[in-house]
Amino acid sequence: MSTAPTAPHVVVIVDDHALFAQGLALLLESRAGDTFRVAGSTTVGEEAVALVGKHRAGIAIVDLALPPLGGVETIRRIRAAYPATRVLALSGTEDLDLAAAAMRAGADGYLGKSADPEVLVAPLLSIAAGVRVLRAELLDALLVAADRTADGLLDRLGERDIELWTLLARGLETADIARPMLVSERTAKRMIASLLHKLGAANRIEAAALAGRCGLLDEHPAGR
Repeated sequence: MSTAPTAPHVVVIVDDHALFAQGLALLLESRAGDTFRVAGSTTVGEEAVALVGKHRAGIAIVDLALPPLGGVETIRRIRAAYPATRVLALSGTEDLDLAAAAMRAGADGYLGKSADPEVLVAPLLSIAAGVRVLRAELLDALLVAADRTADGLLDRLGERDIELWTLLARGLETADIARPMLVSERTAKRMIASLLHKLGAANRIEAAALAGRCGLLDEHPAGR
């Protein structure tokens, strides 16, 4: 019994350099045409969401240098409109802040454009399989940067912020946080939002992970 061939992954490219997009499309078609089909490209970030929708793309390759919208915001809009679409972010620089912002916006991978374009084939296969991709040296640098950020957080926060952070990191609901903080639930919500902003965390899960890196829960065990 023969097995039906698997349809290739539909890819769109969002890059302000049309020649790069064209070259990448030709590369994918010549080296991995059975696996990937480049359905379209655009040099304008504002057109990215419509392009993904038009072709029902499973993968979007997005250059982070996209004036005026920017690659990070483009990624955020793609993932908001099409959560199932995988995104590979490309950048001509190795800006750690930009890399972190791209991953927070929903990118499934981040690679430098300076690399040989052939290197993109394997990462795209991984991303299509649901695996996040980040070059080892860049991942190490991001982790080091995160550790440095974590080291200084406790010094920058007041005692009340640290108390709130500890409760938040334990997974307590807002109402359960409000009681020991001696505030209303509405005030607790505002305090939590303010704390997340100070921490640079997108949500409670990120705040809890950051608390673990800071050793906050080790210093404030439950029941203390």
